[in-house]
Amino acid sequence: MQQAASPHPAPGGWGRVVEVVKDIAVGGGRTLRAHDTGPGRSRVVVWHHGTPGTGALLAPLVAAAAGREVRLVSYDRPGYGGSTAVSDRDVASAADDVGVVADALGVDRFAVLGASGGGPHALACAAGLGGRVTGVACLASPAPYDGDPAWFEGMAAPQALRAAARGRAARAALSAQEAFDEACFIAADWDALAGPWQELAADAGAAGRCSPAAEVQDDLAYTAPWGFALAAVRAPVLVIQGGADRMIPAHHAHRLLRELPRGELWLRPRDGHVSVLGACPIALDWLRALV
Repeated sequence: MQQAASPHPAPGGWGRVVEVVKDIAVGGGRTLRAHDTGPGRSRVVVWHHGTPGTGALLAPLVAAAAGREVRLVSYDRPGYGGSTAVSDRDVASAADDVGVVADALGVDRFAVLGASGGGPHALACAAGLGGRVTGVACLASPAPYDGDPAWFEGMAAPQALRAAARGRAARAALSAQEAFDEACFIAADWDALAGPWQELAADAGAAGRCSPAAEVQDDLAYTAPWGFALAAVRAPVLVIQGGADRMIPAHHAHRLLRELPRGELWLRPRDGHVSVLGACPIALDWLRALV
């Protein structure tokens, strides 16, 4: 199935960018819903959404990509939006799914960009797809969980991830009573959500209501073995981290840097978990040079 979503305004003479939504058969009766700003641009970046969320292409990303003549592609992780749910999926499985999406869209080589829970999945693509992935940018990404209690330090509301580390039953039991803790965001985050990133709040809210099992599965995947080693990520990686992030604290960025062979850190001391997304345009510049 293919349909055109609402058009996005685009700078730089590109007119209006139409997001094409396409359901792609993966095999085993599964479908992945992909989002694409369409052919015509030689540089491709695959966006990985956070938790909860869908791959719907948000206006600030579309505008930044169009202004840089970048084709932006995304997909709904299994269980979100229009993608078939998969139980017991690990982070590494994202590489196979993105490989199928890229093949279906006629894309060979591409860079990947992920925010928050999208960060591990972006790294998975670089580890699993080898030379097809030219570069990775991760914003506010968690590091692999190794059982160290310090992994949770600095998180304003670690209850869901702590429960996930104890297993599916503990995490699922929490779902019925959990509510978002506003202490996770700083003032700059709320400003971003009231301004350019309004669509992010709406998308995350809808995804959380409609796909609670997918959110549980994401948390289980983050706190279980990811299915690949960071040492297997051979592409250059830009780790972008807000120093004031209360959801994924800055020590996670340093944990990533210790294990990534070609990682570099861009620390934005005043940013929180959402306001750090203001770095997406420059992240796209960095990725664009590698595609």
